[in-house]
Amino acid sequence: MSEHEKLGRLDTKRMAERYARHLSLPGVGADGQQRLCAARVLLVGLGGLGSPAALYLNAAGVGTLGLADFDTVDESNLQRQILYTELDVGKSKLDCAARVLQERNGDTLIILHREGIQPDNVLDIMAQYDLVLDGTDNFPTRYLLNDAAYLAGIPLISASMFQFEAQVAVFDSKHDSGCYRCLYPDMPAAGDVPNCAEAGIFGALPGMAGAMQAIEAIKWITGVGEPLQGRLLMLDTLTHRNRMMRVPANPQCALCGSSPSIVDMQADRYAAPVCAVAAVEEQPESITPDAAAKLTDALFVDVREPFELELCRIPGAVHIPLRDIPKRYAELPVERPLVMYCHKGMRSAVAAQQLREKGYRQVYNLSGGIDRWAQEMEPDMARY
Repeated sequence: MSEHEKLGRLDTKRMAERYARHLSLPGVGADGQQRLCAARVLLVGLGGLGSPAALYLNAAGVGTLGLADFDTVDESNLQRQILYTELDVGKSKLDCAARVLQERNGDTLIILHREGIQPDNVLDIMAQYDLVLDGTDNFPTRYLLNDAAYLAGIPLISASMFQFEAQVAVFDSKHDSGCYRCLYPDMPAAGDVPNCAEAGIFGALPGMAGAMQAIEAIKWITGVGEPLQGRLLMLDTLTHRNRMMRVPANPQCALCGSSPSIVDMQADRYAAPVCAVAAVEEQPESITPDAAAKLTDALFVDVREPFELELCRIPGAVHIPLRDIPKRYAELPVERPLVMYCHKGMRSAVAAQQLREKGYRQVYNLSGGIDRWAQEMEPDMARY
């Protein structure tokens, strides 16, 4: 069959013109575009990763795109989540994304999973799709999607980011390439790993990583190239010294090993373990902004990173980054009440605990951090 005859299998001349740059690609052509138009892809998370991934999959002509996200658009999202504009702040990400994608390419059927992805529905939802992209930013959902994709027998295209670095991998149970648990067997405790609000994220980095996820999806659907199965691509945007690491299947893996203990989707398995930080925050030593402001002779101690001070700070606070607390605690007066704070209250809870272990008795953790302080005490203060 000639290439011209293959084009006749596309629905319309307009479609042939729209995807002309794919049709001329060796290894893609009309057959590959037909596979894209017939593909069903589930994208979980419409943030920094999901935004570019959704845009490129939609533009490529993926026939059915399932979207799952609980969140609404926040102004802080606009630095990197390119699906949204200032007019979308406060609105549902699902609704905003569906509108944009339908306007860009009406050939794609958009399915919205408003119920979200949960242990009790994830397998039923995944059964409707050919592959899944993980665009989430939390460990419970990341492990949930990994386990469900393996049990459902469909590929998972995973990505994660931290500050200036990203990781991208493809986990496919049919190719003995290992899974996310082979790489990271145990879920970190809540608060052990800072999220992007705590650690920051380079604005264009999610665009690169999300586009890489879309590339891997298009490669898998069309059959072109060499997928990242069994490999982890590590991207360093500061130096562009990118690395590739093999991820072989681990025979001892609880999910895909020779004697698996994970054979179903138990809800309690996907609750992040509670660490000491979370426990500290619930103790009486946590203090609200209003109560902290009323403390007599209190000294506020800012344990954030130096760059965060440029964004906002509480006047009169002493700055000691969390990492320096163990070697600089003697600079803090024992006789005065100390109010430790960070961005959201996680790092400062660790600092407060360290000081209590050194014998400080009047030490408090500011609940909700400076972000809550800004909301309740200083509405004009910048938030991030």
